[in-house]
Amino acid sequence: MSGTSEGPAPAGDLLGPAITESEIETPPRAELPPMLPYRSVFAAAPLAMAVVDREGVVVSANDMLGALLGMPAAELAGAVAADLVDLSSDARTWHAYREVLRGRQARLRCTRRLKNPDGRSLWVQATVAPLPGEERGVLLSVADISARRELQARLRHLQMHDPVTRLPNRTLFFERLTAAMEAEAYEEGGTGRIGLCYLDLDGFKAVNDTLGHRVGDRLLAAVAERLKRCADEAGYARTNTPLVARLGGDEFALLVEDSTGTEQLAELAESALTAIQAPFDISGQRLSVSASIGVVERHAAGTTPTALMQAADTTLYWAKADGKARWTLFDPERNAHRMTRQALASTLRPAIERGEFTLEYQPLVGMEDDRVHGVEALVRWNHPQFGVLTPNRFIGLAEEDGSIVPLGRWVLRTACRQARRWQLDHPDEPPIFVSVNVAVRQVWDSDLVADVAETLAETGLDPHLLQLELTESAVMGSAGRPLQALQALSETGVRIAIDDFGTGYSNLAYLSRLPVSVLKLDGSFVRGFQYDYDENNAAGARPNPADEVVVEAMIQLAHRLGLTVTAECVETSSQATRLRRIGCDTGQGWLYSRPVPPDRISELLGAPGIQAVGKP
Repeated sequence: MSGTSEGPAPAGDLLGPAITESEIETPPRAELPPMLPYRSVFAAAPLAMAVVDREGVVVSANDMLGALLGMPAAELAGAVAADLVDLSSDARTWHAYREVLRGRQARLRCTRRLKNPDGRSLWVQATVAPLPGEERGVLLSVADISARRELQARLRHLQMHDPVTRLPNRTLFFERLTAAMEAEAYEEGGTGRIGLCYLDLDGFKAVNDTLGHRVGDRLLAAVAERLKRCADEAGYARTNTPLVARLGGDEFALLVEDSTGTEQLAELAESALTAIQAPFDISGQRLSVSASIGVVERHAAGTTPTALMQAADTTLYWAKADGKARWTLFDPERNAHRMTRQALASTLRPAIERGEFTLEYQPLVGMEDDRVHGVEALVRWNHPQFGVLTPNRFIGLAEEDGSIVPLGRWVLRTACRQARRWQLDHPDEPPIFVSVNVAVRQVWDSDLVADVAETLAETGLDPHLLQLELTESAVMGSAGRPLQALQALSETGVRIAIDDFGTGYSNLAYLSRLPVSVLKLDGSFVRGFQYDYDENNAAGARPNPADEVVVEAMIQLAHRLGLTVTAECVETSSQATRLRRIGCDTGQGWLYSRPVPPDRISELLGAPGIQAVGKP
């Protein structure tokens, strides 16, 4: 009879470790009771037993032990007990066994895997305990627990595998992932790298909703089969075959231990996409689905299962956002941007309360007189960690989470208060208007008309000195409450401007029915004017006549509708000259000034012409 040792059973094993604290007992100091007759019981007992002397040699064994070990009981006498049941294969068990033989420990119980002479393996639980009375020796009892172990193995398999696809489930996947990322797993050899393809089916919910969960389950099982084939092909001639697991719903994972780099993961992801895109024949129906896959590959050292899964989940989201039916590789820079975005989103509302926002103002200059007619208020976030942030970094976030409402209300009041201050500080100058950007969500989620009325009353600013800017797509798509709000504001004297005009709906018929007073031409039109040109063509290439024709037509149309036109992104004097020639009313851009603090606007108000002051 030979034995194979697995060492002490791992933590969490239903059979328990080879030795536990409850099983190691110190002999009592009191005298043992007198020996009881046991020989007849020993021979007839259904439990395999043997008497072992203090040297560890079998004195006698019953027939049950002989049958268990596959040899006559008489032949067991004189054998080394530790060899029969594999007690010497690991140091901890061997030491405890020797302590029992010497009378220093009351009992040992351990689990061992033995192999019969016929090659059959079995699991046994061996117990060693001192014999009572004056008998010098110990009693070895051996119980066959193979059936119990087999049942436990089946239960564990059921517990660790998905019943629909028969793939490893989320629990087993994370068990394997955690084991693969332990230092011992990658320090002993291999590449020391790990890769993961995190897959989600596109449009699977529609299959469940239209054809039922039964068809959906069969589709999942078919997808699992194709993924297993991909994994087997990827593992051919390699050390490890990727582990395919179903993590839940229509999410799958392919884990690559000892990966060789991103190229290996890219090939696996590509083969998985190709396999899934081929049509499925499910219950007589031909179904087509696709998948999105997030791919992560990195050194196992320095990362954790949680970090790896977070990266995979993020990359899967990118694959979905980029159009689905594709795989996307984890990008640290893109992830850093996402983390920054999340950090900004989580601190937006508190930042408003802490007063971290300020306003800068960019002049709106008359084309004919080069004087400041108004200013556009532009919000800045003085972030304690990321420095000064421009609106493109946080306005979108504010619109998503609704914080644009309190932020917009603060911008409106601050800008109106400043416009009134300029008016009071420069009583001899014509008052300038202030233009404030408004998001459509401010109209839906708050009473913009009431906010404006309250602000004007509080600051004392005349309504005609306030201009509200909305994007072309927002204004042209206005209906119901937004349109009613714009009409009510216009009736009070507040000017409504369409920002970035020419890039959105451009519904000119609808434009005539909107309460709009100003069009702000998008900078893309003005950039076509950016090169210098004179009659002698000294600058070289002649301008494209179409640029000027389109802009001139829009200006004439606006004037026919009673609207004024502001050109954005005016950067050169040549642009300003050409815009002035075709009738543009005001200009805005770096030719005149970058966005500046309020005190710089005060300096410009007293100047005969803004170009005389120069750029800040």
